[in-house]
This record gives sequence, structure tokens and C-alpha cells, in this order.
Amino acid sequence: MAVERWTWRQVCARRLERHGLAGPLKGGPVEVVAAMAGTHAQVMSAAELAIGLRSEDVTRQGVREALWGDRTLVKTFAARGTVHLVPSVDLPMWTGVLSGLPSGTNGLPDEARMSPEQTDEVIEAIGAILADEELTVDELTEALGERVGAWAVEPVMPAWHEMWPRWRQITHEAAARGALCFGPAKGRKVTYTNPHRWLPGFKPAEAEAADVELLKRYLWSYGPSTPARFAHWLSVTTGWAKGVFEAAAGGLRQVEVEGRTGWVAADDTEPGDEPPRGLRLLPYFDGYAYRVGNQPPELLYPGRAGERVLPHNFQVLVIDGVVAGLWHQRRSGRRLAVTVEALEPLGPRRLRELDEQVERIGHILEATPELTLGPVTVGGHP
Repeated sequence: MAVERWTWRQVCARRLERHGLAGPLKGGPVEVVAAMAGTHAQVMSAAELAIGLRSEDVTRQGVREALWGDRTLVKTFAARGTVHLVPSVDLPMWTGVLSGLPSGTNGLPDEARMSPEQTDEVIEAIGAILADEELTVDELTEALGERVGAWAVEPVMPAWHEMWPRWRQITHEAAARGALCFGPAKGRKVTYTNPHRWLPGFKPAEAEAADVELLKRYLWSYGPSTPARFAHWLSVTTGWAKGVFEAAAGGLRQVEVEGRTGWVAADDTEPGDEPPRGLRLLPYFDGYAYRVGNQPPELLYPGRAGERVLPHNFQVLVIDGVVAGLWHQRRSGRRLAVTVEALEPLGPRRLRELDEQVERIGHILEATPELTLGPVTVGGHP
């Protein structure tokens, strides 16, 4: 059977449509997050904006209601070991994948590390302690010291000019096993809780089935793709990713994009012939996720964008599916100052689209925006 040949323009248009960047997606925050295969949430305001920009009329309050009100979203550690929002119904899949990944390298000295037996003991204790409440890091540390012993909370981890307690080296693993997720903040302090509180009957899915299901979700959002790109998106070894592609082989088909081979789901549709269209301002980490998922970088960041934007975690200006600039926002009360640095001249139509996008951002963040065209003088997000 002949291999299908897709153009880069077709792939761009397909991804824009599936990510709600060509036009708003139907549904609310849950549907948007599912379409993105998870929304990066290290900075919650950026996650709220990423979701709002892909929907018809969702604001940050709508995202917060889905997360802390009806619990249809959950905040946890997901792709690349980073904080994400994922649909609550997908948490069994995510924990099934993450709990079955090969262990990474522990860079701590031997005397600071935890043995497998100690790890099991602490994770079991975390799940029990958080079974009926939300606790800050300090509160959870105190409870673990009382329940497990002083060794579990000994400050042995160098972090941010201080020493963290020993147990924090397995925070991600506790989340991967389904014993921990984020709770609502207490003031400015993060809290953790047990996802079983909100998802009765929850348990991680069987690893192999979960791996294949996540691959299908990823390919729907970011395909065509390869094992190496899937590994980069999830931050795992290429060998592991190849194994998942092999397990899913019967449900995949091969395509070629500008001379490069990739795969999509066997039952996925062919791309249309409509060119990629639209101007979008993607917030912090959304632009990064768009880069990690959408490859290859030399096509996504053409010309000056490869030097000015690619090496940094900027908020990005996307025009017709490729990065064409960067932007920055600064909030003061209700006022939101937005600076956009375009790397190519913007004609009247693009300027109208930019005005509309800035107004939409103001609506989502419940602020009054003011647009300035000019250089962005601050660095990217760390």
C-alpha cells in the first residue's frame, strides 16, 4: 500500500483545528484539556488562558469551577513530570502510564536517597494521611514525621537555596501511583490531597493498555509523529516509546510529511486542503507545549523565530500555524498591559485579528487590556 503524503501546511491546519486554535472547540474546559492531551499548569493563570483561548466563552472562573467545584479536572503531575490539568476521567490512564515508566536517574547522594521499601512506605502513608483532607507541604511533612519517622522528613534535598525533606524526592511518584494530587491553595501555599476523595473507585489503569491509549490521544492532538517525538513530549526514553508504538502497531498507519515519516491512528481522517489560518497569542508553557508536541522545530520556527524565540520559554505569537513573534503581559489591578513583538510586518487584517485576540485575553483573565506593538524586553519564563 502506498504511503500517504501530507504537506506541512496540511499538518499545521490539522493541528490548529484539533487544538481549538483555528476556531473554538465545542464544550467547556474538560473538552479543551482533553483535546490538548493535558494542559500545562505550572502557572495557573497561563493554564486558564490556554483553555479560555480555545473555547467559546470560558473564563478563568470557568476553569476554576471545573477544577475545584465539580472536579471534572484534576491538577497533578503528568507529561514530562510537570504540573498539568487533565480530565478527571483520564486520571486512571495517566497514572497507569506514569506508574509503569522506567525509573529515572536519582541525582541525590546515596545517603539522601530512599530505598524501594522506604518509597512504598512513604507513598502508602501519604495516601492515608491525605485520604480526608488537603494539606500544605509543611503540614504533610509534619504528619509524615509522626506517622513514618524522622528519617522521612530529614532535610537532605538541596532546592531553591534551602533543604527539602527527604520524602519530597518521591512526590511525582506518589502522584503517578494515584496517592496524591493537588488540592486548592491555602492562601499562597500549595496543598496536596488524595484523588480518591473526588473519584470514588479510582485506581490506575493497566499499564500496557494505558500506554497505547495515551499514544492514541497524543497522535490525535499532535500527529503525525514518531517514537522519538513521543518520547520527547512525555520525557521518557526512546526505547520505551518504540515499545508502545510496537504494541499499538495494528492501530497505526504510516504517512510522510515533507520527506519525513510519521504515524497517525489507523482510523484517523486525512487532512483537508484548507490552509492554516489565524493569529493566536499562546501563554507561557502553552507555547512550550505547542513546540514540544509540534515538530520539527525548523518548520515550526521559521526564519528569525528560530533565533529569537525557539531557545526560550516565551509567550508566542502564532500566525497560520507557525511562530511569528512573542509577547508579554503585565497586570496591575484590573489593567493588563500586553506587548507584542512581531517578527514580520502585520497588515491591517492581522492587526484586527491581534486586537480581537488581546480583547479575548482580557475577557478570559477578567481584566482591561492595553496593546503595545514593540520589542519584548523581559526574558522568558524560567
